[in-house]
Amino acid sequence: MEEISFEDFEKLDIRIGKILSAEKVPDTDKLVKLVFDMGDHERQVVAGIAEIVEDPAELIGKQVPVLINLKPRTLKGKESNGMILAVNVDGKPTFMSPEKQVPPGSPIT
Repeated sequence: MEEISFEDFEKLDIRIGKILSAEKVPDTDKLVKLVFDMGDHERQVVAGIAEIVEDPAELIGKQVPVLINLKPRTLKGKESNGMILAVNVDGKPTFMSPEKQVPPGSPIT
């Protein structure tokens, strides 16, 4: 694994986002479009999590860490403005959530 400097780590802007909406991206097997409340704005993220989520609507209201200063990408015609952070368990992502509810947009330090 390549090590990064502390200065590189400081460049990452990771905040808690609250999922406002979640829907499977049509004509894909893996993609879900998520809209987050980030406190001062809403943000759309497209994530490859459909294989672990039976009904994306069940994600609404969950709080998860979001890397918000990642360069935008377009996936299957949907713009993704960030990346959710999850734990890899047996090759599948598992969501991380704060122990208690926190204000959307709270920075992870």
